[in-house]
Amino acid sequence: MIKLVRTNSKHQGFIDLVDLLNAYLKVVDGDDHDFYHQFNSIDMLNHVVVAYVNQEPVACGAFKPYDSNTTEIKRMFTKTDARGKGIASLILKELETWSKEEGYQSCVLETGKEQIDAVSFYKKLNYKVIPNYGQYKDIENSICFKKNLV
Repeated sequence: MIKLVRTNSKHQGFIDLVDLLNAYLKVVDGDDHDFYHQFNSIDMLNHVVVAYVNQEPVACGAFKPYDSNTTEIKRMFTKTDARGKGIASLILKELETWSKEEGYQSCVLETGKEQIDAVSFYKKLNYKVIPNYGQYKDIENSICFKKNLV
């Protein structure tokens, strides 16, 4: 049974999953890892969802305010052995619901073009490619997405 927990970035399960995510991204992003890593601090994330299977944290995601109408999805990750079971979809939908509850109207996110599974995942969940925003504006390896929630 999958259990979703709303929490914040102080949650140990989230911290442990982000450590695994960072190790994975260090390999995938290669030389670009340090650039991306500077934008992924979890110190101040107040909206975190952790998925548990049999009391073990297996996946996570978070959001932070991007502007007054939009949240930015951050730190989406699922352990390898928990992939393909719909858990990431549950987390993303929970983050979208929570964003709406907080009064936001849309979500944006960034992922790397080399993260083929992530790109397909976001497209499958109706995220649309948008021009790269903010710190990702001129970064060729980045691809940015947006989804309207209302």
